[in-house]
Amino acid sequence: MGAPTTPDRPLRCGILGCADIARRRMLPTLAAVPDVEPVAVASRSAAKAAEFAAAFGCEAVTGYDELLASPGIDAVYVPLPPLLHAAWIEKALRAGKHVLAEKPLTADPDSTERLLRLAAERGLVLLENVAFPHHEQHATVRKLLADGAIGQVRDFAGSFTIPPLPEDNMRYRSDVGGGALLDMGVYPIRAALHHLGPDVGVLHAVLRLDASKGVVMAGRILACTAGGVTADLTFGMEHSYRTSLEFAGSNGRLTLDRAFTPPPAHQPVLRVERQDHREEITLRADDQFANVVRYFARVVRTPRSGKGPDDDAARASLRQAQLVAEVERKAVRITR
Repeated sequence: MGAPTTPDRPLRCGILGCADIARRRMLPTLAAVPDVEPVAVASRSAAKAAEFAAAFGCEAVTGYDELLASPGIDAVYVPLPPLLHAAWIEKALRAGKHVLAEKPLTADPDSTERLLRLAAERGLVLLENVAFPHHEQHATVRKLLADGAIGQVRDFAGSFTIPPLPEDNMRYRSDVGGGALLDMGVYPIRAALHHLGPDVGVLHAVLRLDASKGVVMAGRILACTAGGVTADLTFGMEHSYRTSLEFAGSNGRLTLDRAFTPPPAHQPVLRVERQDHREEITLRADDQFANVVRYFARVVRTPRSGKGPDDDAARASLRQAQLVAEVERKAVRITR
């Protein structure tokens, strides 16, 4: 079982690995949110752990097992490459630690389901770090759609594309789960689930692979809900930067830029268009990373009766993993 946590002190968190996202985004957020205290950073390299920990006033630990054995840690954040997630999430859960893990939770639905079940059995929180649904702009989108701002939703499009990366970037390594599908593709897939519902299913997909790297560089997915709402999902890492959503309805269209990675100071702009009406709605800035960390700390302290972080979060992570598997199963692969 997990170490007891009390509301009178912050959640003591360890970090398994010195990934770039941990340094740029999550460790500064963990340090800034009052409900959480980052206390240790582990790396296989003592020098890297020391350098990383010094920047945030943490203890440096050599080796992930050493950090998991510490009784002074309540939870761990796992920013490791995708193919390393399952093993270290399981070790963390068996060590009695709550887990906030980078997306994707694992590389396959069977592993995802098994780990969610293990967390539930042990009364621990296992939460996939998909931050964008915690940004207020997505709640506003849902409300506008529910209020009929564009009539009945007929079609949905989501995109997450980025420019080429340095050749030594982990995303180009097939041996650790690199590639655009697991890194960028899960964002429009999760957005379709979040806004259209869990009955979204994959009809067809195209994956473009790099012959020398052996990884997916880009792709496009055609999906559909049981009610016939179509979803066109694009992703890739050889493009211009784009993170956008578009909803086409019976009476109009709603679009959102910077849908997945808005900086904390960014003020989102929603655009609603109808036949004789065009409107731009500027929203207040919001910090989705701080929101997901606060949410994680809150559910850790919420009494659980054999449940994971909450039913919706667990179901969304599992359905997302199933859809990724559907894409891999149904895709036409083009290698060049």
